[in-house]
Amino acid sequence: MTPPPVRVAGPEDAAIVAELLIDWRDFMGRDWPPAENLRAGVERLIVRDDAEYLLGGEAPSGIVQLRYRYGLWLDAEDCLLEDLFVRPDAHRGGVGRALVSAALKRARERGCRRVELDVDEDNVPARALYESLGFRSGTGEPGHGGVFMRHRIAANMPPGVS
Repeated sequence: MTPPPVRVAGPEDAAIVAELLIDWRDFMGRDWPPAENLRAGVERLIVRDDAEYLLGGEAPSGIVQLRYRYGLWLDAEDCLLEDLFVRPDAHRGGVGRALVSAALKRARERGCRRVELDVDEDNVPARALYESLGFRSGTGEPGHGGVFMRHRIAANMPPGVS
């Protein structure tokens, strides 16, 4: 099976990016932030060098938000996989795997040494996906209900850094 296509979203994609993030918010049963705030936030972030959205699937039907920052103790950029969402009608179609794989590739291309994320501890399918792609659990925020996960990209990590 050919993996679904993934592409980097540009400013012209701000509306679809916002729509997918609104769908994610609604899927999670939330009503905050308001749709207009999400749209404004996407328009602000999509043009920045330290943020990136990847769109997956033909329609597209999935999205991942990446944030980049310089890590002093890594002496390199670090990547935060901040949000991953695949519309329910596209579940089990490979879109999530394609998006996370593309996120790892993008981080590697930018010279990042690791990718970090947190995932709800009850989200067993997402945790299994991340683990299958090389993410390992770490310590999370106590009582947060989330699991902190990290993927080492660089084989030459500084001593004492994971």
